[in-house]
Amino acid sequence: MNLNEVKVIRSRRKTLAVQITRNMEIVVKAPLQMSNERIITFLKEKEHWIDSHLAKMKENRASSPVVGDALSYDDIKDLADQALAYIPPRAKEYAAKIGVTFGRITIRNQTTRWGSCSSKGNLNFNCLLMLCPKEVVDSVIVHELCHRKYMNHSDAFYREVLRVFPNYWACDEWLKKNGPVILNRMTGG
Repeated sequence: MNLNEVKVIRSRRKTLAVQITRNMEIVVKAPLQMSNERIITFLKEKEHWIDSHLAKMKENRASSPVVGDALSYDDIKDLADQALAYIPPRAKEYAAKIGVTFGRITIRNQTTRWGSCSSKGNLNFNCLLMLCPKEVVDSVIVHELCHRKYMNHSDAFYREVLRVFPNYWACDEWLKKNGPVILNRMTGG
């Protein structure tokens, strides 16, 4: 493996790291002054890991069901409108069950996250959730609202999630299995 096959990002970090993006691009994060020779040695050390992960990603893509073509601007706008109609009322209902409040709800078109909760209590949700079963959408809403009580993924956090949404783990599993195919529709990848 040589440096022409990877993307190298240099920063003030102290260690080397490698990752593979959803688009199967190999990215090396390296310290500013790290020599190219050291990066190449590192890649050789990680070659088995890289090859096995690339193979697994290719296998997953080959076995994933086709769920549609790349989404157009109009498709995304329509999904965002659906999300704005569905998510805020559900969030209000679940917030009452959890005993929390929240700030603003924003609908985004993201390629990596389904939802997030800021420390100020603002909630963000991915418009692509509208391509998922409603129960899965609700599980993401509950997950983010429970962060209003616990800004972590502790046992206490998951106890609260399961108290409000007992079928959470099945929905989480559905999203792990089917989510990457749905997210790929954003980029057409």
